[in-house]
Amino acid sequence: MKNNNVKFVICGVFSALLGALVMFLGIYMFPEPFSKVITETVEKKNVTITDTGIAESVDKIYDAVVVVKTYQKKKLYSTGTGFVYEIDGDTAYILTNNHVIESGDEVHVQFTDGSTEEVKIVGSDKYADIAVLSMKANDSVKVAEIGNSDVIRVGDTVFAVGAPLDATTYSGTVTRGIISGKNRMVSVSLSNSSTSDWVMSVLQTDAAINSGNSGGPLANSNGQVIGITSLKLASSGIEGMGFAIPIETAMDYARKIVSGVKIQRPYLGVSMSNLSDARYALYPRLEDLDIENGVYISQVEKGSPAANAGIKTGDVIIEIDGVEINSLAYLRYHLYQHEVGDDMNVVVYRDGKEEEITVHLNKASDD
Repeated sequence: MKNNNVKFVICGVFSALLGALVMFLGIYMFPEPFSKVITETVEKKNVTITDTGIAESVDKIYDAVVVVKTYQKKKLYSTGTGFVYEIDGDTAYILTNNHVIESGDEVHVQFTDGSTEEVKIVGSDKYADIAVLSMKANDSVKVAEIGNSDVIRVGDTVFAVGAPLDATTYSGTVTRGIISGKNRMVSVSLSNSSTSDWVMSVLQTDAAINSGNSGGPLANSNGQVIGITSLKLASSGIEGMGFAIPIETAMDYARKIVSGVKIQRPYLGVSMSNLSDARYALYPRLEDLDIENGVYISQVEKGSPAANAGIKTGDVIIEIDGVEINSLAYLRYHLYQHEVGDDMNVVVYRDGKEEEITVHLNKASDD
């Protein structure tokens, strides 16, 4: 019985080897029929995949985006981007950045069909970097759908629409990326100086943002606006770091601007500078201070919230509401999180010791 099994196995192996040898000889001596069969088999398995990407989402918002052209004494001064976010009755409202229109005395917007309209500056806020424009609505004006930046996640697809560089040549440029970070604290200068004046809480994206994109929409994969592109970090060692103001922040300021509510921010009533700058300016008077960072108080206005609370010239503010203060920009940011009438807890460094002070905030007397 065992001998029969062994013979059976040996025969099977021999048959397999013989079959392989015959096939090899057949391919070697007659290659065309075999290559034809193989080619036909491969061709039948080829498929064509069409990736439509986010084209439909772009279509939803595309015609609501405008090129913003700012003029100074009838000459084109700067360009940026904006978008129609609301139509109320016969008035269309457009959102853009304050820095896009702040230096102009006349503003026009150009639509995707090439038509141009002069618009009114309803109002703006330099710290929020938000401006609202208005014009008479018509049937061709499209409105962008507003989304929610709170629910978007790091890694979600987003895209920007704008007019980078040359507003005529590159208007309507779409760039795609992801949300790279949320609640990023980015220092910005409100002038052309190298000193940071303000800190913004923004969305970070790697979607390409260039000069001229400012004020345009950053949209989610459903074509809903979740932010307003505002700035980017530009350096030889930096690539793909753009930032957008969350749409909730922008809409909050837009509502106040349109309703005519004056945007009031609390003030301390002091002259101040970064401690590092004060050390340089007042050297060697501050040379022996044993702290590295903070905001130096060089003057206190009589009758101001700071004076009433007991803050003195020479104090260094090192903390607000339990948060360490390293610079003037961060002091302004945390100060402006408060409303007029709030109490704010401040820690100052004075005579080698820390002292906690409660400041009752009010508005500046010229408001």
